[in-house]
Amino acid sequence: MKLQLALDLVDIAGAKEIVSEVAGFIDIVEIGTPIVINEGLHAVKAIKEAFPSLTVLADLKIMDAGGYEVMKAAEAGADIVTVLGVSDDSTIKGAVEEAGKSGRKILVDLINVKDIASRAAEVDALGVDYICVHSGYDHQAEGKNSFADLRAIKGVVKRAKTAVAGGIKLGTLPEVIAAGPDLVIVGGGITGESDQKAAAAEMKRLVGQA
Repeated sequence: MKLQLALDLVDIAGAKEIVSEVAGFIDIVEIGTPIVINEGLHAVKAIKEAFPSLTVLADLKIMDAGGYEVMKAAEAGADIVTVLGVSDDSTIKGAVEEAGKSGRKILVDLINVKDIASRAAEVDALGVDYICVHSGYDHQAEGKNSFADLRAIKGVVKRAKTAVAGGIKLGTLPEVIAAGPDLVIVGGGITGESDQKAAAAEMKRLVGQA
C-alpha cells in the first residue's frame, strides 16, 4: 500500500515547500488539477526536477484527446496521468497506448461515475494501471465518502491497482486501510495540518503496516 500526497491549492513555490517537508514519508506527489490550471505543466516539470526520486502524478482529469494529453504530461516528467472514467473508451485506450510508449502509467478517476462497479470492470479491461474512487470537494461538502465505493470496485477489479481519494484524514485512515486499496491519496489530511511532517509520518506508518 502506497501513500500519495495531493497538492491542489498552492503554487509551484508552495508545492516545493510542502514536498520538501514530507518527501520522506510519501511515495507519490500529485500535482492537482487546480495547480495545472493555474501554472500549467511547468508545475509537473518543476516538481519532478526538484524531487527526482518521487513518483509524480499529473491530475489532468483527461476527458478527450487521451493520447496527446498523456504525451504532453510525459514530456513534462509525469510518471502517472489521470483520465476520467466518464470519458469514452477510445480516450482511455489512447491514453493507455501513449503511456505504454514511455513507461508511464494511467490512473482512471471514477468521480461522477454512476455505476461504479460496472465501469470499474470495463476500465480494468482496457489495461489501465490504477482505478480510483474519488469523493470530490463538492461531494465531501454533502458528507459523502469513497469507502463503500472502494469495497465495490475491489470486488470486480482483476488487473489494475485500486486507489481511494477524497477527505481522508488520520481519523478515517484506519477505515480506508481496512478496505485494502493499493494507493491512499491524501490532500488536506496532510496539507491542512499545522504539523504537516508529523501528519505525513503517522499516515505513512499506518499505511506501511497494511
